[in-house]
Amino acid sequence: MLKNINPLLNADVLYALRAMGHGDDLIIADTNFPAHSVASQTSLGKLLHIDRSCAEVAEAILSVMPLDSFVDDAAARMEVVGNPGEVPQVQEEVQAVIDQAEGKNWTMISIERFAFYERAKNAFCVIQTSDRRFYGCFAFRKGVIGPDE
Repeated sequence: MLKNINPLLNADVLYALRAMGHGDDLIIADTNFPAHSVASQTSLGKLLHIDRSCAEVAEAILSVMPLDSFVDDAAARMEVVGNPGEVPQVQEEVQAVIDQAEGKNWTMISIERFAFYERAKNAFCVIQTSDRRFYGCFAFRKGVIGPDE
């Protein structure tokens, strides 16, 4: 165990988070996402796991990683097929985590399903959760931490 580090952040995930640079994407995926095949195409090249809900994983990630404040698409969600305006409960929960972590309302953009797969393939890494709810798929773009004043 480490002090002040969320215990959900295992060694592989901590390595990936530390290795990511400004502008790199991290994917949080539900159990239905084609995580292994997509993860094999990412910069990290292997699938990571945290066996918890999407909201719990997002909270752990955002406890140590800032979102990119220079772009409008730093937080994204997969659109519901046939109803892109719908926001399922799993997405509402992750939105609340983002708002809490960032200290402001930071609305996720929505991305069409196949466009989301393409963004995921170009990500730094994929973390698969144990969340079985549909559309628990998110992209977070890493921001920066400024120098101490």
